[in-house]
Amino acid sequence: MSASPIHADTGLGAPAWGAVIAMMLGVFGLVTAEFLPISLLTPMAADLHISESLAGQAISTTAVLAFVASLLVSSATRALDRRHVLMGLSGLLIVSNLLVAYAPGFLALLLGRMLLGAALGGFWAMSTAIVMRLMPEPLIPRGLSIMVSGVAAATIFAAPVGSYLGSVIGWRQVFLLAAGLGVLALAVQFYTLPSLPPRGHGSLSTLLRVMRRPRVAVGMLAVLLVFSGHFALFTYVRPYLENVTGVAITTVSAMLLGFGVANYAGTYFGGFMLERNVRLTMALPPLAIGAVGIVLGGTAGAPWLVSALIAVWGFAFGTVPVAWSNWVAQTVPDEAESGGGLLVAAIQVAIALGAGGGGLVLSQGGVTGVFGLGGMTLVAAALLIALWMGRQPRTAADCPV
Repeated sequence: MSASPIHADTGLGAPAWGAVIAMMLGVFGLVTAEFLPISLLTPMAADLHISESLAGQAISTTAVLAFVASLLVSSATRALDRRHVLMGLSGLLIVSNLLVAYAPGFLALLLGRMLLGAALGGFWAMSTAIVMRLMPEPLIPRGLSIMVSGVAAATIFAAPVGSYLGSVIGWRQVFLLAAGLGVLALAVQFYTLPSLPPRGHGSLSTLLRVMRRPRVAVGMLAVLLVFSGHFALFTYVRPYLENVTGVAITTVSAMLLGFGVANYAGTYFGGFMLERNVRLTMALPPLAIGAVGIVLGGTAGAPWLVSALIAVWGFAFGTVPVAWSNWVAQTVPDEAESGGGLLVAAIQVAIALGAGGGGLVLSQGGVTGVFGLGGMTLVAAALLIALWMGRQPRTAADCPV
């Protein structure tokens, strides 16, 4: 794990595997912290004396700040070494988790989650470009896959392990452990990341030019529908399992673990399917998740049936990030970094819409209403993708999707 691979800045020479692992640990720590409130929503709300719908706004607040950071971080830090920027963002992750762990009330919780949003959006906006500088060109896909594996690992860890540990040691101690993950990531980054002088001139003008492309604009609308529908469901899955299905916390943890494992498998299945049928791979998962949401919203099924449906949901969603990353690479190959930044921003807006809108529906119509609305949003997304992609060019020379 050399801290200074000879050609790290040019992308030539020996691959900086240690630095890529440091990036993966950063992703793991950030995504784990982002989704911990989903598994701890009930005890957090009770301890802070707020409603579950208000506690859910902590997730939407994180998404809003991540959106802003993903668009502004390049221009705001254009004079700084990227090594220092990444380590600073990891420091924000640590401070955020400590603020949440010791939060005396909702405002402190909100501040902590705002800092997390800034760290999350900034890290993701720069991550692909940095991995490209750490790896020789033939190994860039492998380096990116290692980094992104932190997301799947966090999906498995944050929900089931978070809910279980929360019932054993308390939700505040779980966030202290999350701060420890941030310390580990920061330490590994300190020892492995080489100096990465800034490149280019960060600007919003390129983002705006890419966004004006018709296929990109429609694609971003589809992203908003898919991810907002999913997070309307996922943010309030614990209240659904406890209040509608009536299962114990140990069963909730087991169901969420099933979701995470199925999600991990779905990630690899998505890559397999993209090589065979892009349109089906992009349209079928939101349709499947939407159907699951509608079924769950309309019935209080037996625990074994709910568990099976949640596993199907996890598997289907595992294909979604892979499919949309592939779409960005094919649709805007000339501005892949800007396209990726727009994708991150759109996803964060969708998380805010899903968690925030779901909270409003929860306070008015209950958790089954949230699942019904989220399910219908996903079905609408699937129909848009199927119709829109059916009209897309079929050759790589003609801007394929």
